[in-house]
Amino acid sequence: MKRAAAEIIREYGPFPGVEKVHGVTYDGEQVWFATGDRLSALDPASGTMQRSIDVAAHAGTAFDGRHLFQIAEDRIQKIDPKSGRVLATIPAPGAGGDSGLAWAEGALWVGVYRDRKIHQIDPETGRILRTIETNRFVTGVTWVEGELWHGTWEGDESDVRRIDPQTGEVLERLDMPPGIGVSGLESDGGDQFFCGGGNSGKVRAVRRPRR
Repeated sequence: MKRAAAEIIREYGPFPGVEKVHGVTYDGEQVWFATGDRLSALDPASGTMQRSIDVAAHAGTAFDGRHLFQIAEDRIQKIDPKSGRVLATIPAPGAGGDSGLAWAEGALWVGVYRDRKIHQIDPETGRILRTIETNRFVTGVTWVEGELWHGTWEGDESDVRRIDPQTGEVLERLDMPPGIGVSGLESDGGDQFFCGGGNSGKVRAVRRPRR
């Protein structure tokens, strides 16, 4: 397993009225982050907030190219980012213990925090298609270029790790500095991750190692 210190490229926030950052996703232009009672959009170039949607937003966030998906307690909401309307809801596999959320290969991938699992689910029905087990509490989840990464946060220790999607074996980990946690995780499709910072109210950009 490769192991290195996480390289934090940039910090965004804290933002007015934002006490916690949960899920994070990226729509190709804006970083969306969940703050409990709304989803907010951030311009990663300028660091300014662009807009927000009033919607329950308690954990992971994902974007499928057209719609936002947001965990709210024990369900996952499908949201139109233009109007802010909730178009559909499906049950979340962790029944309220869900954490991270990602979109890849036509499916949603849901982290379940204390179960240390990542479920691939049908985005229409919520049916579990497969389950990957890992050895740490799971926070954010993201796929990038065929690699599965997830955030962890136990006690004061937090990291971002790449795991084998078949076996759950840890292949690589980036250790966050002490006291800095990762609540949500999303790749920009290139050389950086956007990480939710939990109670800090911040979003951080972390460099993704290139092979």
